[in-house]
Amino acid sequence: MQLKIMPKKKRLSAGRVPLILFLCQMISALDVPLDSKLLDDLVQPPTITQQSPKDYIIDPRENIVIQCEAKGKPPPSFSWTRNGTHFDIDKDPLVTMKAGSGTLIINIMSEGKAETYEGVYQCTARNERGAAISNNIVVRPSRSPLWTKEKLEPLTLRSGQSLVLPCRPPIGLPPAIIFWMDNSFQRLPQSERVSQGLNGDLYFSNVLPEDSREDYICYARFNHTQTIQQKQPISVKVILAKSSRERPPTFLTPEGNASNKEELRGNVLSLECIAEGLPTPVIYWIKEDGTLPINRTFYRNFQKTLQIIQVSEADSGKYQCIAKNALGVIHHTISVTVKAAPYWIMAPQNLVLSPGENGSLICRANGNPKPRISWLSNGVPIEIAPDDPSRKINGDTIIFSSVQERSSAVYQCNASNEYGYLLGNAFVNVLAEPPRILTSANTLYQVIANRPALLDCAFFGSPMPIIEWFKGTKGSALREDPYVLHENGTLEIPVAQKDSTGTYTCVARNKLGMAKNEVHLEIKDPTRIVKQPEYAVVQRGSTVSFECKVKHDHTLIPTVTWLKDNGELPSDGRFTIDKDHLVVADVSDNDGGTYTCVANTTLDNVSASAVLSVVAPTPTPAPIYDVPNPPFDLELTDQLDKSVQLSWTPGDDNNSPITKFVIEYEDAMHEAGLWHHQTEVPGTQTTAQLKLSPYVNYSFRVMAENSLGRSLPSEASEQYLTKAAEPDKNPMTVEGLGSEPDNLVITWQPLNGFESNGPGLQYKVSWRQKDGDDEWTSVVVANVSKYIVSGTPTFVPYLIKVQALNDVGFAPEPAVVMGHSGEDLPMVAPGNVHVTVVNSTLAEVHWDPVPLKSVRGHLQGYRIYYWTDQNSSKRNRRHIEKKILTFQGSKTHGMLPGLEPFSHYTLNVRVVNGKGEGPASPDRVFHTPEGVPSAPSSLKIVNPTLDSLTLEWDPPSHPNGILTEYTLKYQPINSTHELGPLVDLKIPANKTRWTLKNLNFSTRYKFYFYAQTSAGSGSQITEEAVTTVDEGKMVNPRISKLTVAAAETYANISWEYEGPEHVNFYVEYGVVGSKEEWRKEIVNGSRSFFGLKGLMPGTAYKVRVGAEGDSGFVSSEDVFETGPAMASRQVDIATQGWFIGLMCAVALLILILLIVCFIRRNKGGKYPVKEKEDAHADPEIQPMKEDDGTFGEYSDAEDHKPLKKGSRTPSDRTVKKEDSDDSLVDYGEGVNGQFNEDGSFIGQYSGKKEKEPAEGNESSEAPSPVNAMNSFV
Repeated sequence: MQLKIMPKKKRLSAGRVPLILFLCQMISALDVPLDSKLLDDLVQPPTITQQSPKDYIIDPRENIVIQCEAKGKPPPSFSWTRNGTHFDIDKDPLVTMKAGSGTLIINIMSEGKAETYEGVYQCTARNERGAAISNNIVVRPSRSPLWTKEKLEPLTLRSGQSLVLPCRPPIGLPPAIIFWMDNSFQRLPQSERVSQGLNGDLYFSNVLPEDSREDYICYARFNHTQTIQQKQPISVKVILAKSSRERPPTFLTPEGNASNKEELRGNVLSLECIAEGLPTPVIYWIKEDGTLPINRTFYRNFQKTLQIIQVSEADSGKYQCIAKNALGVIHHTISVTVKAAPYWIMAPQNLVLSPGENGSLICRANGNPKPRISWLSNGVPIEIAPDDPSRKINGDTIIFSSVQERSSAVYQCNASNEYGYLLGNAFVNVLAEPPRILTSANTLYQVIANRPALLDCAFFGSPMPIIEWFKGTKGSALREDPYVLHENGTLEIPVAQKDSTGTYTCVARNKLGMAKNEVHLEIKDPTRIVKQPEYAVVQRGSTVSFECKVKHDHTLIPTVTWLKDNGELPSDGRFTIDKDHLVVADVSDNDGGTYTCVANTTLDNVSASAVLSVVAPTPTPAPIYDVPNPPFDLELTDQLDKSVQLSWTPGDDNNSPITKFVIEYEDAMHEAGLWHHQTEVPGTQTTAQLKLSPYVNYSFRVMAENSLGRSLPSEASEQYLTKAAEPDKNPMTVEGLGSEPDNLVITWQPLNGFESNGPGLQYKVSWRQKDGDDEWTSVVVANVSKYIVSGTPTFVPYLIKVQALNDVGFAPEPAVVMGHSGEDLPMVAPGNVHVTVVNSTLAEVHWDPVPLKSVRGHLQGYRIYYWTDQNSSKRNRRHIEKKILTFQGSKTHGMLPGLEPFSHYTLNVRVVNGKGEGPASPDRVFHTPEGVPSAPSSLKIVNPTLDSLTLEWDPPSHPNGILTEYTLKYQPINSTHELGPLVDLKIPANKTRWTLKNLNFSTRYKFYFYAQTSAGSGSQITEEAVTTVDEGKMVNPRISKLTVAAAETYANISWEYEGPEHVNFYVEYGVVGSKEEWRKEIVNGSRSFFGLKGLMPGTAYKVRVGAEGDSGFVSSEDVFETGPAMASRQVDIATQGWFIGLMCAVALLILILLIVCFIRRNKGGKYPVKEKEDAHADPEIQPMKEDDGTFGEYSDAEDHKPLKKGSRTPSDRTVKKEDSDDSLVDYGEGVNGQFNEDGSFIGQYSGKKEKEPAEGNESSEAPSPVNAMNSFV
C-alpha cells in the first residue's frame, strides 16, 4: 500500500480501505514527517531527500560540494561511485564526507584542480531495509576562455547597404551571454534596422552615416565565473551615397527558403528571422497549420525573434516568417519538431504493507521517442537482484502478493531515451502495527459560534485503521450530516452551534487492536462592536471623542486597539484612551484621517472605523441645520403578552423640526444583531403602543427624522421576552415529488425562528394515496425541510399536508396539496410508426400514442431519433451520428426538416417522461428523392491559346442525386465591360474537362457553369479568362495629347492612351531648370486625368505621364506655368464697380431667355426629346451644342443615329443610352472631363456595369432627364 495523504474534502468511506498506512496531522494534504515518538521503534527504508543536479557545473575557484542527503530508520550509511566504479574517499585526502549525510566536500582551494574531479558521480544510501540511489551527477568545471587574437580590418561601405558584424564568441561552459557595447561601456542602441541575432552577430538591414564608429565591441559574459571577455573593436565607416537604390527584402539569417528546428518539450522555442532591405523590412510570424498559442507566445528583438515558452509536442509544425517592405515580400518556412526527454506520468510511490497483504509499484513515463522502462532493486538491476517470490514484474508495474518482512526493499525505476532519463526511488516497507492516535489527549478546541470546528485525530497503523467519532459517553457513531468525516481522521462541524459543545471521542481500529482519544469542544459567542465610532467634523484646537463599545463572550478577554490610518496612534499626550473612548485634545490639521477601533480575542477580531475632518474655527457660529440627535431614555411600560408601550425622550432637532419617529425591534433569541421595522409615529408623539408576537426576546430602538434626514438610532431598550404560544401559520411551498420510482419526497419551506411562536418547533407530515381509501399516515419530524416516504408504488398521486407544532400546541389545520411518487422509465414504445416523404428535404412522421399507464410518469412528449446511412468508409465506424427531434406533449405526428436529398434514412420513436426515455420503436427506413445539386466544387481555365480555352472542374460536393449533364454558358466582354451574345452548351455528366475552340483572340470571356439532376439545375459557379494575344496584331502602347490646365497652386493634367488595358499610370513633374529629380505621383486606377496640388505660384513646371508595367513607356514632356500670387485677392470683389455691372448684365440676359422659353412653350415648340415618340423606341441622349452646352433639338438625321453597342463615348460629347450615371470611382473611364481646384472630376464619363446573362441584354427603359443632366454637371 502507498504512503500518502488523502485530499482534505473527501468523505471517509463506510467500507474498509485496506493496504494503506496513513500518517497525517490536522487536515494537511502534504507529506508530514513521522511523529518523533513513532520514529523510536518504526523502521523505514532510506529515502533520498536532497541531491545535486544531474548536470552540475562548478566554479573551479571554489571547493566542490556534491550533495546527497537521505532519511531512514535506522539512519542510512552512504557510499559513492565515480564513472561507474567505487569511489574510495578515504584514499583521497582532499575528499571528505559531511557527518550524518552523504554530501561530499572536495577541497581544491588549498591544492588540486577542478578538472581532476570531472566525472559522473552516484550516491547510495543504505540501511537494513534497502538501498536508495541518487541520479547520475555529471560534475564539470565552468570555463570562460579568451578570444583568439585577430586583426580586424576597418569596414567601409555606402549608405543603404546591409552589414553583419560577426561576434563568434569562444565556446565556454555554460555558454556566454553576448551583448554589444562601445569603449564607454554603453550598450549600442538597437531597433528594427539594427539588432543582435541569437548567435550574437550584429545585423544591419541597411546602414546610415550615423552608424559610423570605431568601437563596435562584442562582449561575452560568463555568469558562472562572473567574468567578461571582450572582442577586438570593429571600425565601420559609412559613406553617404548620392542615391540609395531601394530594394526588396532578403534574409540575412536563416538562409534559403526553408530550414528545420528541433526543440525539447518544456524548453523555450526560439525562432529567428533577420532581413535586409531598403526601406527596412518589417517581420511577421504565422503558423501554417494552426494558430500561435496566445498565452505562451512572445515576440522579441523587434519581432525578429518568436519565442514559445513551455513548448510541447502540439507546437510542432511549420512556422513562417514574412519580411515585407514597400518593394516586396519574402517568406521563410521553419519546420519545428518537438522531442521530449522522459517525463513522469506516474512516478513510483512509497508502499507500506502489513504481512500477507498485496500491493503494486507503478512507474509510467512518456517522452519522444517513447522511453524504455527498467527496474532496479536496492540499486542493482532487477534481473540480477536476489529473487523475491512475492514479486512479479509486468513492464512498468511490479506486483507484490502475500508480502513478508523480508520483502522490504527500495526499488528504482529508470525511464530513458536519447534525450535524458528519469530515476525514481520508491520503497516497499512491510510493517505490522496496531492503531496509535498521535493527537494529544484531552485537547481543548475553542470555536466561535456559526464557524467551522475541526477536531483532529491523527492516526497510524498497519493495516490502515478505521476511524469513528462519538459524542459524549453514550450514543452511536457520528455519521454524515451535520458532520463531515475526513479521510485523515479529522471531524468537521461546518457550522458549530452552542449545542455542539461537549466531549468527542476518536476511535481507531484494525485487526491488531484499537486506540481511542478524547478531545473537548467549547463554542464561544462572537465579539461585536455595539457602539461604533462616528464620523466627526471638528474645529482646529477643539477636542473630539470616539466611542467603541465591545460586547464579547464572558470567558474571553478582549483587547481593544486604536489605529490611525491603519497605523499606530501618534505618541502624543493629546491622545488618551479611557475604557470605551479615544479622546483627541487640541486637534490640529495633521490629526485628520481614519480612526479604527480593533477588538481582538484569542479566537476572533472585529473592527469599526470613523473619519475625522478638521476645519478652521469660525468667528461667529452659524445656526446648525442637521439631522436630529438620537432619542434617549427609552422605557417599556404596560407589558402584556401581545403588546407593550414604549416611551422616549427626543434629542435636539438641530434647527429643523422632527416630522416622525421610526421604531425598530431586534429578536435577540432568533436573529441577534438584525433590526426590523416595527412602526412609525408622528414627530409630536413620544409614546407608542406596540403589538408583539409570542416567544420573542424584544429590544427596541427609535430614530428621529426631519427634512434633512434620519438620526442615528437610539440606545437599545431593555429586553422583553413574550410568552410562548402555538404556531399561527403552517409551512409554505409544500410539494411532493419522487426522486426514485419507489419513494415520495415531501418538501416545504420551514418557519423561521420568529414564526415558531415557541420552543420545540416540529412538523407533522401527513400523506395518503389520492385515489385510494387509505387513512392518513403521519409522522412528526424535527425542524427540517424534507421527509422521504419509501416503498411507494410508481407514479401514484398523493394528498399531502404539513402542519407546524411546538411545545405549546399545533398550528391551524394545513391546506392539502397533491403530489406524485417517483417516476420510472416508460415501458412501451410507440406503435404504428410510418413516414411520409414530403419532398427531398422534408418528411412527416406519424405514430400511435402509448397508453398513459405505461408512461409511468409525467408525459413530456415523443422523441424521434433519425440518421442517414454513411458511405462505405464511414460505415465501419462504431458510432453513427444521430439527430434528435423532440415533440412536446401528446402529439402523434411531426415534421423532420433539413434532410439530405437522395439519401437513405432510418428512424425510431420513443416516449419521454421526467425520468427519461422509453424503449425505441422498430426502425423505419425511408428514402428522400433527388434534389438539385450544389455548385461544382471548382472551375478553372487552363491552356489559353489564340482561339481556344480549356475548362477543368470538379463535380459538386453535394450532387443530391444522379448528375444528368452540365450546362456551360459563356459570353465575351469588351473593353468597356459590355457583355456580348450568350452561348449555351450542354456537356455530358461524366466529363471534368472541356475545350472551347474558334474563340476570338485577345478576348475576355465570362463563363457560367452548373450541374443538373432530374430535379433541376443547381447553383452556378462563374469564372473569367482571356485568350492569348495575336502578336502580329498587337498595338504598341502610346500616350498622346498631353494637356495641362494650371492655376495658382494646382494644375489639372489629362491625356489620351492607346494600348493594352489594365495599366497603371503615373505623373512625373519638376521645376524647369532645376537639378532635382522628377517627383512622381501614382494615378488611382486607370484614369486619364490627374490633379497636382501644392505647386508654387508663378513657377514654370515640366510634366510627363508614364505607365507602370513590363513595357513601361512615357509621353513627351510638356511645360506649364502656375499663375502668380495676386495681392488683389485681399480686395473685396463685391465692392468693385466692374463686377457689379457684369452681374446686372448676366441677370438681365437670364430674364430675357426665360421669357423666350415661356413663349416658345406656349406655341408648342420642339424639345430635345420627343417624349411620346421615344417612349417605345430605343432612346439616346443627343449631343450637346458646342457653343452653350444646351441640348440640341431631336433629329432623325443619319449622323445622329444611336451608337453601336460596345462603342466608346464619341468625341462630340454625346452619351450612349447604356451609359451609367454611377460615380467615376466605380469605372475609371472618364475622358475630355473638367477638373475643379482640388483635382476632382467634373464632366461627362462613361462606363458599363457587367450584366447577368439573360436572353435580352438591351433595356427598353427610357433614360431619365435627371440622369442625362447628371452626366454633364
